[in-house]
Amino acid sequence: MNKTTTQPGTRNALVFFFLFSIALVFSGCKKADDNTEAKPTVTVQAVHPEIGAITEEIEADATLAPVAQAAILPKISAPIKKFYVQRGSHVTAGQLVATLENEDLAAAALDNKGAYSAAKGAYASATQSAVPEEQTRARLDLEQAKATLDLDNSILNSRRQLLAQGAIPGRDFDTAQTTASQAQAAYDIAKLKYESLTKIGTSASLESAKGQLTSAEGKYLGAQAQLSYTNIRTPISGVVTDRPLFAGETAATGTPVITVMDTSTMIAKLHIAQSQAQQLSVGSTASISVPGLDEAIDAKVSLISPALDPGSTTVEVWLRIANATGKLKAGTTVHATLKGRTAQSALLIPSEVLHRSTEGAGKVVMVIAPDGTAAKRNVIVGIQTTESTQILSGLKSSDTVIVTGGYGLDDGTKVKIGPAETKDSGDSDSSDPKAGGKE
Repeated sequence: MNKTTTQPGTRNALVFFFLFSIALVFSGCKKADDNTEAKPTVTVQAVHPEIGAITEEIEADATLAPVAQAAILPKISAPIKKFYVQRGSHVTAGQLVATLENEDLAAAALDNKGAYSAAKGAYASATQSAVPEEQTRARLDLEQAKATLDLDNSILNSRRQLLAQGAIPGRDFDTAQTTASQAQAAYDIAKLKYESLTKIGTSASLESAKGQLTSAEGKYLGAQAQLSYTNIRTPISGVVTDRPLFAGETAATGTPVITVMDTSTMIAKLHIAQSQAQQLSVGSTASISVPGLDEAIDAKVSLISPALDPGSTTVEVWLRIANATGKLKAGTTVHATLKGRTAQSALLIPSEVLHRSTEGAGKVVMVIAPDGTAAKRNVIVGIQTTESTQILSGLKSSDTVIVTGGYGLDDGTKVKIGPAETKDSGDSDSSDPKAGGKE
C-alpha cells in the first residue's frame, strides 16, 4: 500500500488560499452592511395645501393701435399751396391742415354764383310781376265780357218786346239776337282762359322759374364744393404721424397727404382661445406689460368679437388703455394678462411643485408619506397662475407637499423637513415638520 506525502510548500499555499477566501467573504459582507447603513435621508421643504380663491390669468401677446386714425386723402388733384402742421403736431377735429392751389376753381365758383343770382331775380320777377299781371288781365277780360253779355241780353229782351208790339221790324230783332250770341261766346272764352290760367298757367310758370333757379343753385353749390376741397381739414383730433409731401408738390387723388392718429387712448388687439373668451365680458379688468416700462398698465376689455377668426379659429379681443401721457406707441407689441374665471374656496398649492407625469399627460406632485418617505401623487389641476394652482382631485388639505428638494426623488426615499441645504451649513438634522416649510 502506497502512502501519499504532501510537500510542505504545497500545504502552505493551500492554507494561504483558504485564509484569503475567508477574508474576501468577510470583506464583502462588511461592504454590503456599510452600503445599507449609508443610505442618506434627503432634506426637503414642504407645505400643506391651502384653501382660498384663485382667478384664471389669460395671457397673450397683443399689438397696440390708436383708438382712431385718419389718412386724409384729397378729393381733387392739385399742387399743395401750403401746410399748416408738421409731423408730431397736435390737431383738433375740423382744423385746417393744408391748402391746394385753387384760383381756377375760385373763378368757376364766382361765375356760377352770378348765374345763380340771375336765376333768383328771374324767379322773383315771375312770382311777383309777370304771373300776377297775366292773371289780372284775364280777370279784367272776363269782367268786360260779362258786362257786354249782360248789355246785349238786355237789348235782346227789349227788342223782343218791341217786336211783339209791332214797333220794330224783325230785322232789328235778329240783329240783336246775333249780337247777344257773340257776346255769350266771348264771355265763355274769357271765363275758360281765366280759369285755365288760374289752375294751370300760374303753376306751370312758377315751376319753370323754380326749375331754372334750382339748376343754377346746384351748379353754384357744386362749384363751391370743388373750391372747398382745396382746404384740407382733419376729421379727428390727435397727432400728425405722417406728412409725406412738401409744399409745391402735387397731391394726387387717393394718396394720403397727412395721417392723424388719436393716441389719447390705445387699443391692444389680441387673439385667445374660444374657451377663454367665454370667461370674459366687456369691462373685465386686464393689464399689459410694455417693453421699456417697469410697471404693468391697467386696461379693460372693450370688445369681444362675436365671430371666430376663420384662419386661426380664435376670438379677437380688444383692450382699452388710457394714454394721456403718450408713453404708448402705435404698433408696439405688448404682453397682455386678462382676468378670467374665479374659483372660491379652492384647494391651492404652489405652481412650482407640479411635475409632468412620465406615464401620461397628467401632473404629479411629491408628498411625504406617513412613514417619512417621498411618494408621487397624480393630481388633476384646475385654474393655474404663475404662483398658485387649483387641485381638483388627488390631494387633501392635510397632505404635506414637497416644495423644494423633491425633484428627481424616487418613491420610498427617506426625507426630512428642514431648511434648504447650503455648502456652508451642510445637512440639517431637524425632523420637525414646521422647521423648513409653511403650514
